[in-house]
Amino acid sequence: MNMEKLNLTQEWDKVFPKSDKVDHKKVTFHNRYGITLAADLYTPKGAEGKLPAIAVSGPFGAVKEQSSGLYAQKMAELGFLTIAFDPSYTGESSGMPRYVASPDINTEDFCAAVDFLSVQENVDPERIGIIGICGWGGMAINAAIDTRIKATAAMTMYDMTRVTANGYFDAEDSEQARFEKRKALNTQRTADYKNGTHALAGGVVDPLPEDAPQFVKDYYAYYKMPRGYHPRSLNSNGGWNVTSSLSFLNMPILQYSSEIRSAVLLVHGEKAHSRYFSETAYSKLTGDNKELLIIPGANHTDLYDRMDIIPFEKLKAFFAEYLK
Repeated sequence: MNMEKLNLTQEWDKVFPKSDKVDHKKVTFHNRYGITLAADLYTPKGAEGKLPAIAVSGPFGAVKEQSSGLYAQKMAELGFLTIAFDPSYTGESSGMPRYVASPDINTEDFCAAVDFLSVQENVDPERIGIIGICGWGGMAINAAIDTRIKATAAMTMYDMTRVTANGYFDAEDSEQARFEKRKALNTQRTADYKNGTHALAGGVVDPLPEDAPQFVKDYYAYYKMPRGYHPRSLNSNGGWNVTSSLSFLNMPILQYSSEIRSAVLLVHGEKAHSRYFSETAYSKLTGDNKELLIIPGANHTDLYDRMDIIPFEKLKAFFAEYLK
């Protein structure tokens, strides 16, 4: 286990208000790469016995004080023990260098969360599910091959390996385009090693160009405004390491998603630019316990924090059915 001491913030520092219906505390656990992950644990007040549990993470470049914490707290209000965790190398979790993403390690982060939940005295290890938001929706589906996970919800999901390799809407899906990306990223690797630092890709663009696509404006309205800004959020600030994209170019996720036997629910906004990721992912899933739910009129970031739009009653029913 990585014995690195984490400087965990104990005061309430979320972008959403604290619920008086749940108990909250900070916890840590480790993954099989020795990285210590920091999480917020939410328990329904007055709960007794062994509870069904859910691990939540995402969006890609966010921290647990943002959308994932909101989901975790609400699902705890609905009767589940939950954790919202910071992925490896981000937020309050450990790992050096900082701000690195990995299709393998970030899938492992979900499995490590299941490790942690499985050994809690007040959790039924046979009733564990996960929720992934945005880029962590793809990671969650990738992790759903873990036979201990009985139900997975992917909210407004991105397949980060697909968008990295192919560009948005697969507009850059060519060997030459990927070659040019690799060439630029490999040049950056050399520069980083020479400089002893890791160049950052930048978070959500700021200032916002007038001609920015609508989905970029939606990201800005969440990550850069009081609605969702957090000082530890990569998207709110300097972004990921530039070279994080290398592994996403080379290691596509969801290769065995057709073999997932547990329940999967994909939820996406009708007007989200990213809707095609969920539609493709759903088309590869098999069995009669898979569902794609499209929310009328919703965009990508509406499912980050819009309590009037996020279908929490549907999530409650889904997890109640498959974590029973």
